[in-house]
Amino acid sequence: MEVIDTAWSLQDYLEQPYFQRALLAAVMAGIACALLGCFMVLRNMALIGDALSHAILPGVVVGFMIAGHSLLAFFVGSVGAGLLAAVLIAWLQNRGGARNDAAIGIVFSAMFALGVIGISTLTRREGVHLDMKDFLFGNVLGIGRDDLILAGLVLVFDVLCVWLFFPYFFASAFQSDVAQTMGIPTKTLHYFTVWMLSLTVVASLQSVGVILVVSMLIVPASTALIISHKLRNVLLWAMGLGALSSALGLLASVHWNTAPGPAITLTATLIYLLVLVGHPQRGLWPQRIRRTLRLWQHWAEDLIKALHRHPDHNIIQIQQGLGWSSTTYLLAQLFCRNKGWIHTATEGSSRPDLTEKGLHKALQMVRAHRLWESYLAQKQGFEPHQLHWLAEKDEHVLPQEFLDQIDQSLGFPDHDPHGSPIPPKNPGAPKKSNTSTGTSAPKG
Repeated sequence: MEVIDTAWSLQDYLEQPYFQRALLAAVMAGIACALLGCFMVLRNMALIGDALSHAILPGVVVGFMIAGHSLLAFFVGSVGAGLLAAVLIAWLQNRGGARNDAAIGIVFSAMFALGVIGISTLTRREGVHLDMKDFLFGNVLGIGRDDLILAGLVLVFDVLCVWLFFPYFFASAFQSDVAQTMGIPTKTLHYFTVWMLSLTVVASLQSVGVILVVSMLIVPASTALIISHKLRNVLLWAMGLGALSSALGLLASVHWNTAPGPAITLTATLIYLLVLVGHPQRGLWPQRIRRTLRLWQHWAEDLIKALHRHPDHNIIQIQQGLGWSSTTYLLAQLFCRNKGWIHTATEGSSRPDLTEKGLHKALQMVRAHRLWESYLAQKQGFEPHQLHWLAEKDEHVLPQEFLDQIDQSLGFPDHDPHGSPIPPKNPGAPKKSNTSTGTSAPKG
């Protein structure tokens, strides 16, 4: 690996031909790995990518023994070793009775060990220059013109294959059994995918090495699957994230004077973690915020319902009746104020008053509670002592349209099973006739 002079600026590096080749090769490798990685992840074949990345080492040794330090020999030998590994894994699964993950582990560990021994043996010969760490961790700054051409051809090949055979890849990724019944040759497609993966791994060898290439297969694809659930969008996002990770990782390695391969891997992982935590719809932190806000809203709805049902209770009695701490009450009150459901407490009283909007919401909650109790008693056969806690749990999430169907199916009842009046949907409007319409009860 070339020694990086940290005194150089980024512009100085960008002007260097070797760095331009490294950047282009890393980006192309990131795109190609991410593209195939989507299908690896969707088909639970991530370990296959790991196995192939390790199993190509014996092919490198054989290629060197036949043709010396030749890129074409390395390429042919590595692809052959990758295909041999796929065949051996399938043989152990089908004939040897080995489990899927066990067969993968047996084959890739044995072939990797064989490749390491072969390279170690060759390096002891006079005049042989094979650096083990370049195969394991890559040497992107040593990218030559031939490496660049190979990476470009493999990328174009991968994109064309996915574009031409997209329906087959799509069907096999989600419903392999259905694809087989449709006449799609799933076994042939599997080995073709493995062959494409072998080509891609070999083309990425110089960029990130055999150990870290699996991260470029898995991490951008996993990140894209968080962002979108539509396969075409997933592929585009994965390729973009693969390119971004490769470029930023290489630039980071220059800035901090570290190995490019691990820097690219860590950059891809960092992007994954950021998306995992911060994605607006599926990120862990936004989901946590939404759960917290839903909980606060449930508290607020319980508070206004209690204020409506117990107009003679002071706030201490209401708080004790709800079984709340002072903190829970303050959070519920804050949420109610933000929603415009309560007024500021009158002078000399700690009890807030419901606004017109708050009263309407409280009546909706009471209606939902009592209608659901009536439905559970009449249609589901629950005993009266079981109704309250079930309705208390579900009243916050029952849609108005569903409640209207329940109201109609029960014949627009005036009272719940406990004899308490059920408020109308629109307060002030006359209640509909308590006559059964014959409408079937909605399915819960």
